[in-house]
Amino acid sequence: MATITHLETVEAPGAMLTRSGARALAVLRIATGFVFLWAFLDKTLGFGYATPAERAWINGGSPTKGFLSSLETGPFTGFFHDIAGAGWANWLFMLGLLGIGIALILGVGLRIAAVASALMMAFMWVAEWPLASGSSNPVVDYHVIYAIGGVVLALTYAGHTWGLGRWWAALPLVQKNRWLI
Repeated sequence: MATITHLETVEAPGAMLTRSGARALAVLRIATGFVFLWAFLDKTLGFGYATPAERAWINGGSPTKGFLSSLETGPFTGFFHDIAGAGWANWLFMLGLLGIGIALILGVGLRIAAVASALMMAFMWVAEWPLASGSSNPVVDYHVIYAIGGVVLALTYAGHTWGLGRWWAALPLVQKNRWLI
């Protein structure tokens, strides 16, 4: 049986992150960042995957109008229809995609990226309202997984492996404002 003295000498979970674990988190960070960056690029330039060229932002399309105006279920449908295509909504959404994507790929500002991605994913979850939309899982869908993933990446300093996280954390501005890590 473990004694209290023995338990006090056991390493904390954070101290047990292996090199392979750190690398796996780095791969997750970069891949997740690419998901956000790709969405930004496709909506901006219209590569033809989710956004055809004629609906690209640079061709006068709206990154929010199609998605938000097509929502059919949930208690906030009216609100999302009202902001669909609004200039401020387009800019906030696109800057969020770009900022989160770059931060994750580079491994810098992961706390801000975690909060931003969690908020963005929460809004998108509420917009799609999987509780009534016929989703295969009405509670935990990809929005929830991306939100949790962003938080995990920030809390595990995933930017320190194969990223600029260590350099970023050593900057005087970041040292004075730890929330920027």
